[in-house]
Amino acid sequence: MVEQAVTIYTDGAASPNPGRGGYGAVVIRDGHRQELSGGFRNTTNNRMELLSVIVALRHIQEPQVTATVHSDSKYVVDNLNGGYVVRWRSNRWRTTATKQPAKNADLWQELLKLTERHQITFCWVKGHNEHPENSRCDELAVLARQAVDLPADQGFENLLNQPEPPRQMDLFAVLQ
Repeated sequence: MVEQAVTIYTDGAASPNPGRGGYGAVVIRDGHRQELSGGFRNTTNNRMELLSVIVALRHIQEPQVTATVHSDSKYVVDNLNGGYVVRWRSNRWRTTATKQPAKNADLWQELLKLTERHQITFCWVKGHNEHPENSRCDELAVLARQAVDLPADQGFENLLNQPEPPRQMDLFAVLQ
């Protein structure tokens, strides 16, 4: 088996947040560079950050590739590097501390499946700090969200259409 080293840069954007969103990714392998992007009519910045990584990793067809993913999203990098996402999965997509449903579980599930196929290192890069590849990903994401006739982000729109779960009564509110 020959391991191929892949370098990936990613970024997501939404304006307003939530609102029109886009993602951008640059995949560099064997001296070849590919730019990937797409957008949605209603989504969040965090969903686009996650989707930028997912799309880039889907682009890698071979198994067991060594990749380094550079993202300016602490949401993505810290939750993966800190092991939180794996714990959420083991808790049936509930957060460890509050037992609340994990946000963006649909995308985290897909991202975990993709990370298990490869040897991936996630690195945080400061956004909007003149890093050329991060800046290019930002440009791609912004251009994608500005496109006409954007499709629906079904995962996000399904969440918007779900009824709010019943709330537990607060004893002190009842006594007032």
